[in-house]
This record gives sequence, structure tokens and C-alpha cells, in this order.
Amino acid sequence: MVIQGFSLSAYLAIPVLLSLLAEGESIKVPLVENVHQISTKKEMLLSSRELISAQATPKTYYVSGAGNDQNSGLSTSSAFRTIQRAANLTNPGDTVLIMNGVYTNSAKAGSVVHIKRSGTAKAWIKYKAYPGHLPKIQHNTWNGILVSNGASYIEINGLEVIGNNANITLDYAMSQKTNKLNPLTNGNCINVDGRTNGHSRHIRIVNNKVHKCGGAGISAIESDYVTIDNNVVFDNAWYSVYGCSGISMLNNWNSDNNRGYKMFVTNNKSYNNRMYIPWIAVGKITDGNGIIIDSTRNDQNNSKLGAYKGYTLVQNNLTFNNGGSGIHAFLSEHVDIVNNTAVLNNQSPEINGGQIFAHTSSDVRILRNILYAFPGKQVNNNTKNTNVVYDYNIYINSSKVSVKGPRDIVADSQFLSKYPTLEKISGDWKLRLDKQNPPKRTYVEPQSAGFVCGTVTYRLQGKLIKVGCSR
Repeated sequence: MVIQGFSLSAYLAIPVLLSLLAEGESIKVPLVENVHQISTKKEMLLSSRELISAQATPKTYYVSGAGNDQNSGLSTSSAFRTIQRAANLTNPGDTVLIMNGVYTNSAKAGSVVHIKRSGTAKAWIKYKAYPGHLPKIQHNTWNGILVSNGASYIEINGLEVIGNNANITLDYAMSQKTNKLNPLTNGNCINVDGRTNGHSRHIRIVNNKVHKCGGAGISAIESDYVTIDNNVVFDNAWYSVYGCSGISMLNNWNSDNNRGYKMFVTNNKSYNNRMYIPWIAVGKITDGNGIIIDSTRNDQNNSKLGAYKGYTLVQNNLTFNNGGSGIHAFLSEHVDIVNNTAVLNNQSPEINGGQIFAHTSSDVRILRNILYAFPGKQVNNNTKNTNVVYDYNIYINSSKVSVKGPRDIVADSQFLSKYPTLEKISGDWKLRLDKQNPPKRTYVEPQSAGFVCGTVTYRLQGKLIKVGCSR
């Protein structure tokens, strides 16, 4: 696969940055909530072809806020009341369509929905919002949605998951800073947990709104082939003692020996995720990142998983106002961080790691990103890394650039007023770069069997140039 030139998607954030500079050193969420993220690569294109059920008669179960678990669940008029009732019945190829309603956990339950049953490669199990509906999963327990027990070939699509932050004060959370067992403060929104009873693989978490969880927004732990795409993730990680973030992948697990892309974090918006309670393991604020790829080497805590062999792609994400980094790889290998925008992260006074960076990692490529840091704070760093490449990035209003690639650009705010402008031609966004001509870049990515990506087009000095890849 080959991508040439600068990315279009990153430059779509430039109008946002112009608005940002006009507002001063703050970002207003409405400025960025509707910024269109153009995907040049989506695993979903492959997965949608695989989601053809091999089952002769796949079932569709319906769940409604006005339903009853004594119903059959097989029509909108006989819908179940709880998503868990449907989850307990699913077989490969089944779909659970969730209608309007607020779905909460029972008093002693560890989650609103606990997914333990698997689909197959040709018959995924899908949990989706009913067309036109906006169901809400609201919880005060350990997880809004938990995928465990090795459940695989699962899709979670179009749901809103809300945690317990609105019911917690900072004073109460501080009083619980040594309590590992309090779900009121430590609860996650969507959690794929492969640490007990089997590892999960082939999980798609797409098009969800995930917010106000004291713990992680979306996390995948000891799992493989996970796609986290087009989610909006905000106001998470505030009160947990476990050092959480908006979107996190921890200790990726090898289900096979494929060395292509297997883990995807793409097209998400992740903001206002922040730690207010010290991580209990070290007694200080460490995380609250927009996106973190964490410990894929699996060489900590006597792990027996072995180093993760696959590649992780972090692409086309927008991260801002997070307490920790916008995006970073930590103790990890084989990570590509490409075409992202990270703005005014490192909100926590204790954190100065940078907007996008790698730390104690190897074989990481950080390419064609836009980074905007607070004056006086680092925009990136290169601590204890080997074979980490920074190139074709734009650092705006940044005096502390710890590592600068050969074609990275360090720019002030005036750069934005004269560099690229966007125009719409024939219904598609094109990028006009009449003022400057950035050097061409050929970026060869690891093979991924059967992979298909989208194509975008931009205008460079009068020529229309296509950017994309295919098999």
C-alpha cells in the first residue's frame, strides 16, 4: 500500500485551529464536534463483506425501553426490555437492534451488557442502534458494555454509553483514591477484557458516543483484531485509581502470526479525558490521554503473552483538551500514527509529555500529523526510543520540539493564514497548496491481506493527485 504526499484529513483541522487562535488558548467543543474526518483506510470495508451469516436462519432480536423480557424479542412489538436478555440468546449471525430507551444495570450487576457469546468469521454478532433511534446505556457499575470470556466476532455500533461521573464529586473521588473496588468511581464505558476466561478477537466498536465514565472510555485489553472507528469519546478517566484514558489498547495479544495491520484506532474524536485521581500504582497523575497504545511488548508484570507481532494503525483522529497526551505509544512496537490532529492536550499540570509521541518504544512512525501545544509545553518527545521516525508533521506555536524530523515544519500562527486553503470541487474536498510545495513522501505500509482502503484527492499546484491504497 502506498500513500503519497501530505494527508487531506489532517488539513481539515486547520480551519479549527484558525478559530482556536482567534479564541485564544482554549477550545470550544462546538468548533470541533462537526469537523469531518475523512478515512483513507477502514477495516470496516473488509468486515462488511465478512459479516454475511453462514447460519441458515439468523435472528434479529429487538430491545426497547418499553419492552418486556417475557416477550419473544423477535419483533418491534414484542421487544425485550434489557439488552442482556438478547445477549444471552445470540448465536453466530444474529443481530440485536436496540430501540429508544435508557438501559441501566441492576443493583449487583457488573455491567449493563455482558457479551460472552461469539460469532464466527462469516457470521458476526452485531449490537446496533435501531435505525433512527438513540438508545442510551447508563451505568454506575464496572462496565457499561463488557466483552469477555473470549467472545469474538462482535460488533458494537451506534450506541451511547454514559458513566457515573455526574453523580460523583471530586472530594468523594479523592476519598476513594486507595479503593480499587469501588465501581462508582472506577467504571468503564466499553471494555474488551481478555485477561480472564479467554482472549477476544475480531471486535468492532464503531459510531458510538462514549462519555462520563470514571474509568476508561473505550479499552481493549489482551485482545486481537480490534477496530475502534468513528467514535466520540469524552469526559472519561476522571475518577478511577487505575490510570485510564479516553481510548486505550493494552497488552495486545497474538491470536496468530500475522504481521500486518490488526489493530485500528481511526476517525475518532477524543477530548476532555483526564485523570484527577493519582494512579494507585505510582501515586501520581500519569494518563488521561486521548489515545494510548500501551505495552504491546508485554514485558511487564511477568506477562507470558509475548511481544505483539501485528501492527497498530492510529489514523485520522482528532484529540484535544485531554489531561495527558493527545496520542502516544508507550512500551510498544509496530505502531503507525498517521494523519492525526492533536491540539492543547497536556491539560494536567503534572503532564508535559507532548501532543503526539512515542516513549520507550520501537518501530513507531509518526507521520503527517498536526500538533498544537500550550506555549512552554513540549509538543513531542523521543525518550528511550529506538527506530522511531518523526516526519512530515506540522508543529504550530511550539517552542519545545524535542525531536524534529527532516521534513517536519515548526510554524507560528501566521503559517495558518498563508499555507493551505480548502476548496470543494464536484462534491469532494480538495486541498489547494498554491503557496508552498511540500516534498513528496512515499509511505509503504505493512501488508494486510485482503485490505481495502478509500481514496481521497487533493489539488497540488494545479494537479489533482489521488491518495489511497487497495489490494
